[in-house]
Amino acid sequence: MCRRDSRLLVLLLDSCTLTRSLAMESWVWLIALLGCSAVAAGLSSVVGVGSHCEKACNPRMGNLAHGRRLWTDTTCGRNSTEFYCSYSENADLTCKRPKCDKCNAAHTHLAHPPSAMADSSFRLPRTWWQSAEDVHKERIQLDLEAEFYFTHIIMVFKSPRPAAMVLERSQDFGKTWKPYKYFSTNCSATFGLEDDVTKKGAICTSRYSSPLPCTGGEVIYRALSPPYSAEDPYSAEAQAQLKITNLRVQLLKRQACPCQGNDLNAKPQQFIHYAIYDFIVKGSCFCNGHADHCVPVAGFIPVKAAGVFHVVHGRCMCKHNTAGHHCQHCAPLYNDQPWQAANGKTGAPKECRSCKCNGHADMCHFDMDAWLASGNRSGGVCDNCQHNTEGQHCQRCKPGFYRDLRRPFSVPDACKSCSCHPVGSAMLPFSTNTFCDPSNGDCPCKPGVAGPQCDQCMVGYWGFGEYGCRPCDCAGSCDPLTGDCISSADIVWHHEIPDFRSVFNESEPAWGWEDEQGFSALRHSGKCECKEQVLGNPKVFCGMKYTYGLEYLVAGHEEVRTGRLIVNMKSFVHQWKSDLGRKVLEILKRDCN
Repeated sequence: MCRRDSRLLVLLLDSCTLTRSLAMESWVWLIALLGCSAVAAGLSSVVGVGSHCEKACNPRMGNLAHGRRLWTDTTCGRNSTEFYCSYSENADLTCKRPKCDKCNAAHTHLAHPPSAMADSSFRLPRTWWQSAEDVHKERIQLDLEAEFYFTHIIMVFKSPRPAAMVLERSQDFGKTWKPYKYFSTNCSATFGLEDDVTKKGAICTSRYSSPLPCTGGEVIYRALSPPYSAEDPYSAEAQAQLKITNLRVQLLKRQACPCQGNDLNAKPQQFIHYAIYDFIVKGSCFCNGHADHCVPVAGFIPVKAAGVFHVVHGRCMCKHNTAGHHCQHCAPLYNDQPWQAANGKTGAPKECRSCKCNGHADMCHFDMDAWLASGNRSGGVCDNCQHNTEGQHCQRCKPGFYRDLRRPFSVPDACKSCSCHPVGSAMLPFSTNTFCDPSNGDCPCKPGVAGPQCDQCMVGYWGFGEYGCRPCDCAGSCDPLTGDCISSADIVWHHEIPDFRSVFNESEPAWGWEDEQGFSALRHSGKCECKEQVLGNPKVFCGMKYTYGLEYLVAGHEEVRTGRLIVNMKSFVHQWKSDLGRKVLEILKRDCN
């Protein structure tokens, strides 16, 4: 027994009921038949998850022929008025007298166009398409403007059903065709194929090829009938069987109603035609389980026809962060993992995941190498990083910009432009642009250059220019523009500490300019030897009278082997005020008492 509930019953009534008064008894059987279909059950259970599409979902099913043009090779009365006759049976299957009439495509009340097969079976049950007389082969074709999911077809004939016909589909807009099913009174003789009446799953069947009833006979085909089956209607196997862009029926061999052989007065040529009441192609918009509503494809205008009907449109209104006419790929900023169709069996939506672009990109792409390198955790690569950022996730500032730590990195102005002086700051190799430390904005200065923006010479250097600043050729400082040595009154020492015993010994002469020349040994080591006083104990200050250290503090790394201060480009030099320097010396002299 197939599972039944109210939701499934409503769907199947909408999908399958033909309401032909002439064969109403057969529709009960038809509903039960389609209710057991795997695809009908699968899609109907998906539809029931709700309009918000939290899980796998599918748009409403309908007749794909509604609102679209059906093409046939011929139409009764296309060129001139034609006369025709047809038979029907009584309830006890005895033959009625034939009914004869005329058709003319130019007159509405006499016309039987292909569109009559696709009108409302409820509101217009007595309309039909009819071929020209004396036709043995005919073709009916439905061309769709996009890919759709096809589940089943129901054809209700006004004439006797064909002795042979084939149902075909195309998945590439008519370039190639594949058969869905062959129909014949004798599959072996007509097509050289086995009959599914005797061999389950055979591609040919004789079930729907009897000439009886002479009118109202049905032809039914379900796309997932054996040997085809699929628990998940969005799986690759199901898509290969259900997805179509065109559907075609070739009527290959006409057969007469048995009543005709009993009527000696009948004119055979007036019965040689095909006539079909309904051509119902059930299906839905193809959305990979990521949408429950569809809108018209751009440029598609439904064909106007009599009656009120629902048109199944072909462009999905995608959910689950997917995009495309069929939700067949992820939305621009949601490519952090591979796209997947939803799982119609479990209901898992298989949502696309957003890329980690820190708010600095509008789109990203999936990269398999990045995915594998991350252990299948993240494969999104951000495209066209904005706001002066770069990287796989727009996670760092571009060269020439630095991170403003006072601002969240996700804001547009998180990366500030480096304010490095174009002359005094260093440049990246093979680059014409200055750069700074991207984490804090510190500028790398050229040799002899100082300042937060590398815009001035260090003390003891001069000649700010393309190659940095040159060292002063003086014992002390020099003019930063000309290099001229500055008098001793303005000198501040940043080099070797002088010998305190010789400099501050009261018996020695006062320290003067000639003594300063000894410091040129920093630049001219051959002239003299400078001594360095190590102050390992504060009591060293007790016996000295001096004002050393009142202007600058020099700090740097200690040489591990000798314990001496290393003075180089990375040393810290800070200017002190005189009163601060005196206070420090007072602290150092506390042990003198």
